Amino acid sequence: MKLKNYACGSWIEGSGQGQPLYDACTGDLVAVAGSSGLDFAGMLEYGRKTGNSNLRKMTFHERGRMLKALAMYLLDRKEKYYDISYKTGATRADSWIDIEGGIGNLFANASLRRKFPDLPYYTEGEPVGLSKGGTFMGHHILVPKEGVAVHINAFNFPVWGMLEKCAVNWLAGMPAIVKPATVTSFLAEAVAADIIGSGILPEGALQIICGSAGDLLDHVNYQDVVTFTGSASTGLKLKSHPNILKEAVPFNMEADSLNCIVLARDAAPGTPEFDVFVKEIRREMTVKCGQKCTAVRRIFVPREYADDVQAAIGRSLAGTPIGDPRVQGVRMGALADRDQVEEVRARISELAAFSDIVYGDPDDFEVSMGSREKGSYLAPVLLRNNQPHIHEGSHEIEAFGPVATIMPYDDLDDAVVLARKGKGSLCCSIVTFDDGIARDYVVSAATHHGRILVLNRESAVESTGHGSPMPLLVHGGPGRAGGGEEMGGMRGVKHYMQRCAIQGTPTTLTAVTQQFQYGGKYHLDTIHPFKKFFDDLIVGETLITHKRTVTESDIVNFANVSWDHFYAHTDATSLEGTTFTQRVAHGYFVLSAAAGLFVDAAKGPVLLNYGLEECRFTKPVYPGMTIGVRLTVKEKVAQEKRDDEEFQKGIVKWLVDVYDETGETVAIATILTMVKMKN
Repeated sequence: MKLKNYACGSWIEGSGQGQPLYDACTGDLVAVAGSSGLDFAGMLEYGRKTGNSNLRKMTFHERGRMLKALAMYLLDRKEKYYDISYKTGATRADSWIDIEGGIGNLFANASLRRKFPDLPYYTEGEPVGLSKGGTFMGHHILVPKEGVAVHINAFNFPVWGMLEKCAVNWLAGMPAIVKPATVTSFLAEAVAADIIGSGILPEGALQIICGSAGDLLDHVNYQDVVTFTGSASTGLKLKSHPNILKEAVPFNMEADSLNCIVLARDAAPGTPEFDVFVKEIRREMTVKCGQKCTAVRRIFVPREYADDVQAAIGRSLAGTPIGDPRVQGVRMGALADRDQVEEVRARISELAAFSDIVYGDPDDFEVSMGSREKGSYLAPVLLRNNQPHIHEGSHEIEAFGPVATIMPYDDLDDAVVLARKGKGSLCCSIVTFDDGIARDYVVSAATHHGRILVLNRESAVESTGHGSPMPLLVHGGPGRAGGGEEMGGMRGVKHYMQRCAIQGTPTTLTAVTQQFQYGGKYHLDTIHPFKKFFDDLIVGETLITHKRTVTESDIVNFANVSWDHFYAHTDATSLEGTTFTQRVAHGYFVLSAAAGLFVDAAKGPVLLNYGLEECRFTKPVYPGMTIGVRLTVKEKVAQEKRDDEEFQKGIVKWLVDVYDETGETVAIATILTMVKMKN
């Protein structure tokens, strides 16, 4: 079978013989991949003109619903992907991370839409006043870049690697060209074919290259984004591509790194933490045969526990059957191909020059179900380097497979120093039940790791593990790990958007951002805003209420009702040395009184008070002062109608500006109401 590429809206076979791809377990031919003859410049142009144009017109909410629909569609077809994934050497458990983990990224980013407005662009952060009179201000907006996200992915996670990146750029409003690693591209192609065949994405949102990327990078420009996952050496070569540098193309690199795990001194043999530590190492060495960019490569233990750790890991690994993952009972499958096996063996030889192999033999192991000669099998190998400060190759040489090295440390500071010798990693774990140790280690080590997991008997119950990046947390790391950052919730989406500072009057910026900017012109209407449906309300629409004079009786009564008898409200003799000159009204009374002024009592489209986002009390309110309210529509957030609901609704954010008889603001808050839409 010859794999096809999806380019410029069509499925195209590459010309020429192509590269044969083999089943990692049996050695049988699976497919032939090739991309010769593709018009890479044309693919980029098609993505920019067609895919980008279609996606950037959609709102965040529309893109998010698109991701959810796609996730549901792929989830219904997951068993097909599992059957194909076995040919990559992955067990069912390995494939779960890749397949359902990738689909889970779609779900996670679909839910993230609720943190964005129902607009194609996003207003970021707080407004900035730029003038004394308040007529000139600034803000920041983010708009989708007008290019294509080019993803050059690694071989170990052909589904997850594609979906975790595409989910983010699609939510941001950018199309993608995916270049999976050729050796496992047959699985990525199968998933991409279903994505494109579903019709859920707009035209041009996804293209895929099953083979060499050719001269693709020669044609990217400053509106494109390039991401890379793989070896640091390949990433550096791509990152320094002349056209990447010339066009200043954003380049996000996530490279394999020498990740580590630390056993704290309190986690002695016999403690639950010691058992958690050993279990985590076994999992990291055997899941995906250790072929994960996040896998544990360096194991740091207190010097006095080194023998116990070595023995315990060896016992744990001994119970791991190796073979064809399609055979029941197999817990560890094969590496991606024979080339990978030889590469890992070569690195083991380098490590063994200064470390002892204390468990496993790369040349002598048993494959209980499968063929050693035809398959790409390799047993776990555990090494021990007793002098990690002298023999620093353990911090420099990575065997990208089921290989890890035990190294002793003297104290926690020493563990931090050894961890830093990896020169930057994607993730690090420390196993301890002492929160003080956890704090000291995390604060000291965080500069050198993209993520730190603290494991103990409590967190291990639900922890996703050392090697599992999460969609709403950043994935990446400094130095050797590439210096990049993926996912991370809203942070990841912003990588595919252009941040632009905007300046103007509050009224102008209100129109641009669709958020009322304080100081902007009010839109006054004779109809009370609580009588209006969500659809009819306008950002900037304002109600100026009648006024109310605050009395001492108000303060006393509110204290009795609320049980808030704080001295400043109830004891005028205790005010010496405070900022108050007389008994002061409760801040929450002022806010409650404001509600009494702006609420329309009759039944109408407003369904309920949905909450309070922010509130500040800026000036004391004393008896005899008169307050009024300017109630302004600050922002509107449409909500999706659920199947069992009778009507559609949205959330209206109101700016509540409470002022006194001098016109000065005494309290300001943002309250939320749920408001019906027109049916």
